Amino acid sequence: MAINKNAYIRYQVLDRCFRNPGRKYFWEDLLEACNKALYEYNGAESQIKRRQLFEDIKFMESEQGWAIPLERHPDGKKVYYRYTDLNFSINNQPINEVEAQQLKSAVMVLSRLKGMPQFEWVNELIPRLEQSFGLVNEGKAFMAFDTNEYLKGINWLEDLFHAILHKKVLLIDYQSFRQEQSFHFTIHPYFLRQYNNRWFLFGYNPEFTDISNLALDRIEKMEEIQSPYIENSFVDFEEYFEDIVGVTRPKDGVVEKVQLFFNPSLAPYILTKPLHGSQRKIQQDETGMTVQLEVIPNYELEQLILSYGESVRVLGPVSFREKIKERIIMSTNNYPKG
Repeated sequence: MAINKNAYIRYQVLDRCFRNPGRKYFWEDLLEACNKALYEYNGAESQIKRRQLFEDIKFMESEQGWAIPLERHPDGKKVYYRYTDLNFSINNQPINEVEAQQLKSAVMVLSRLKGMPQFEWVNELIPRLEQSFGLVNEGKAFMAFDTNEYLKGINWLEDLFHAILHKKVLLIDYQSFRQEQSFHFTIHPYFLRQYNNRWFLFGYNPEFTDISNLALDRIEKMEEIQSPYIENSFVDFEEYFEDIVGVTRPKDGVVEKVQLFFNPSLAPYILTKPLHGSQRKIQQDETGMTVQLEVIPNYELEQLILSYGESVRVLGPVSFREKIKERIIMSTNNYPKG
């Protein structure tokens, strides 16, 4: 028994009715509630009759459904329906067998996209779905993802997604790392991007000419306001990130050829996990490997290079080499002799 759109609507309606302690729902009331919801969503042609109602209840009570704790209470010559546990809901239960099968079918469809351009996300999504929803028959988890369950700001993600989707203007209270006091401003949200386990919002703030970049973990408050939404005519985000590492695109920054030398032990890792899509190998021998990136130098690139410590050396351009050298000297000063 597949769960289609109309069936899902009916199950949600029945679940709400069964949890309502303030009203006695007889089968006629349940049927009316289901048909009202179906009519509002699809029109009269999707409405059901008594037989389908009882089939729905039977499925919800089954192990293939959600094994709902439903009790039938006699009331005169009639019977009303209510959960024995009013805190129960099908929405806080593990997925049932039918839902699992449908997810498996969806995963099979997604698998056809693996390896295709612009569908790289499928390679990560499929195993994440298979493990998170128990779609593989293994007793223990055997795959972990680099996520931080305590990440601050992740609670804004869903609201921001819908604000972008439905083109809503937002008023945000924001606490920058560089300022002691928080400030609020209006933003027209356009794009969300994750980098280094942090999420960032890109949008238009009328106070500035450039696109604004906000870290979600610095947002303190957010609300939707009734204001005309300004469409994105500023940035093509498919191209915006092509020339940078991370999320920061310096104003007036230009693409430069950054050459890096890695020691022999690190070279295989750099080849299998390039620092940037433009990376290409210039030279490699027993002393090490030289690669070249065509990027706009920014803070994230600096941090990435510094993370390799003594295993990397910046060869050029000279200005960028000096910037990295200066930061290494400043870091060394944190460890005075003695």
